[in-house]
Amino acid sequence: MGRMHTSDSTSEEALRTAWALLLDQADSIADTITLSLFERDHELWERIGPEFRADVRGSTRQHIHRGLRILSGTLEERHGEDENAVELWRETGRRRARQDVPLELVLNAYNLGARTLWEALVGRVSADPAIGVGDEVLLLAARSVWTTLDVQNTVLIDAYRRESSRMQRQDLQREQGILDHLIEGRGADPEFAEEARSALGIEADDAVACVAVIQDRGAVGDVLAPTEDRLDRLQIVARWHVRSGVHYGLLSGPLPGEDGLVDLFAPNVVGRTGIAMSTDGVAGFAAAFQFACRAAETVPRGVRQVVALSDRLPEVLLAGSPLVAPRLLAETLAPVMAQPRAQADVLLETLEALLRHDGSPTHAATDLYCHRNTVIYRMKQIEQMTGRSLTDPRDKMLLGLALMARHRG
Repeated sequence: MGRMHTSDSTSEEALRTAWALLLDQADSIADTITLSLFERDHELWERIGPEFRADVRGSTRQHIHRGLRILSGTLEERHGEDENAVELWRETGRRRARQDVPLELVLNAYNLGARTLWEALVGRVSADPAIGVGDEVLLLAARSVWTTLDVQNTVLIDAYRRESSRMQRQDLQREQGILDHLIEGRGADPEFAEEARSALGIEADDAVACVAVIQDRGAVGDVLAPTEDRLDRLQIVARWHVRSGVHYGLLSGPLPGEDGLVDLFAPNVVGRTGIAMSTDGVAGFAAAFQFACRAAETVPRGVRQVVALSDRLPEVLLAGSPLVAPRLLAETLAPVMAQPRAQADVLLETLEALLRHDGSPTHAATDLYCHRNTVIYRMKQIEQMTGRSLTDPRDKMLLGLALMARHRG
């Protein structure tokens, strides 16, 4: 390829003249690009649908027409926003983001367009040598088309990412708004429940559960990431939000049940955590949220532990009725707790052991490292002070609840 001896202005004029040769072929070049795109990723374009394919065809024609007018210098003859090429690229980036077209696919289309445009120019010049476009001009043409492509890609990528970020913020805000409405009880409305399932990607037969995390200090933040990874592997979807300082998540999908979820969260528990299954899918999420929070509240402050509602029902019952606990203690353990501290602690420890072994002095004695007769003596003291019998199922239940209430206090 020889060295150019023409001036810059002459070279630019020759370059614009060369590109102008393709103006009457703009539609056919655009259609060639479109067909190549559809053949290259046939399954994807078929899945996207005919309306979107028509949009791509029209958009490609618009891009090629405008690109050739820019390269040939004829764009300057027209004015107005409609002829703003940069805005066209920017709007294309925004639109493809809204259409959920992968960015890589969009950039591949632009690259294919640039190469096809260049090949069309070479083909036109080769077919008619009398045109007089030399190698020097073709070299300039190659540089111009790839320089324009770089600018296009820069504008488009920026617009695509900005629009994606905006859509993600909107989706997150909508998602969190739906979660707020669900825990307020709006899931009982069939129309809203259907809207929530659609927005959150929940199938009609998916199981639903709530996880409530109360972290006494600091923020939950990314510490849930390891658990999220385990949930993803099980195809369990988690939607997170914060309400009155409680981080909560709606879990949906093939859930393993409350105990299975406890096992998933236990290795990376970040605070007092409660888990409750919803007995009525999305419609029952408000109740599941309340139960998960109550279950979390049964864990002592400062302790990182995850518990299931099904394992904490008595404690949850007490937590839900704060006036019951003092009355329960007054009716049962108050005389024992009124004894000197050392004696009271021994009797209460013995009572816990007896209840743990269904009232058996022999098994309780093994736990307490003392003689069976000693346990029997203490048991009689407890029964005398409380007026309750450890052979009566109802009394045992009340004494067990009283011990739970005492620990909560």
